[in-house]
Amino acid sequence: MLNFVVRRKAQLIRISDDGKKAFYLDEENSVEIMSFLRSELANLKKFNTSLELILNHRAPRDLYDKENFEKGCEQVTAIKLFKGKKNPRIYCQQYTDGETERFIIIGVELLEKKKSQKLTSIEKSIIRRVSKFEYDLTPKP
Repeated sequence: MLNFVVRRKAQLIRISDDGKKAFYLDEENSVEIMSFLRSELANLKKFNTSLELILNHRAPRDLYDKENFEKGCEQVTAIKLFKGKKNPRIYCQQYTDGETERFIIIGVELLEKKKSQKLTSIEKSIIRRVSKFEYDLTPKP
């Protein structure tokens, strides 16, 4: 059986002030993610604030943290936009680029409403899926 890895594309959104980190969005899911963020001004403001903190090494764990619940998911994180009622998450993949040593974060998939404190089968499925993607970044880091 042949095993093909389909590489996905991701577009650069922002680079940290010191140039050591970069945030990209998965091209296939970027319309859905951006539509959600633009649907309410509070969503977009919180995302921009979160991104600023994440890229400049100041993000608290309740805002951005690993979703490492099993082997193979070590590189998956979540941006937690709001706690409480809505509790949306943007699941990300993070790694260090081997050529540039820049830390790459890719916003991959949106979960508009996380309903419980523990990870449900829905969240676990998203995290497993996000962990398996490989990316071509535009522009290159």
